[in-house]
Amino acid sequence: MTQKIRENLAKRPDILVIAEIIPPNSRILDLGCGDGSLLALLRKEKNVYGSGIEISQEKILDCVSTGVPVVHGDLNRGLLELPDKSFDYVVLSQTLQAVDRPDQLLVEMMRVGKKVIVSIINIGYYSARFQIMFQGKMPVTETLPLYWYNTPNIHLGTICDFRNLCKDKNLNIVSEIPIGEMHEKLLASFWPNLFAPTCVFVIE
Repeated sequence: MTQKIRENLAKRPDILVIAEIIPPNSRILDLGCGDGSLLALLRKEKNVYGSGIEISQEKILDCVSTGVPVVHGDLNRGLLELPDKSFDYVVLSQTLQAVDRPDQLLVEMMRVGKKVIVSIINIGYYSARFQIMFQGKMPVTETLPLYWYNTPNIHLGTICDFRNLCKDKNLNIVSEIPIGEMHEKLLASFWPNLFAPTCVFVIE
């Protein structure tokens, strides 16, 4: 079962990295949980107590079909109904750029969770830069597969931008894991803003 989940997540290495970070028996809230793959994996491998919030009815049905607890919710309305520090980890994977106010949601996540894990899409990745610089158009990449007119992404930023956001909000980044393509992993470790298409941050 878990092997199948991992195979399905082959194109989302950030989720696999997040799964490695979270310790066993943790309480997890996965925001924008999609089909619940991360929670399903963690429930099987690490015996976590996990629940998700998702806006898509179709994805909610996917969660229900695999036994993942999920509630329907719009992240743009915040997390006000959740008590302070009610989860060990609050997770948001490649979704921050699609909400109305990323800064406000990040602060709310820190209120609800003891730690926060966020993975972001890096528009500073060299492939995206080249398309803007030499082709004069918004980039289309593996992590940004849609065009500017039909993408849900409304607040694209770079790894440096996210660091600055955390600094502005007095949030402490305790771990930063750049995720590069196989042939770029070494470069991504030294120059993540240029060579990492995605990056995972642990914040407290």
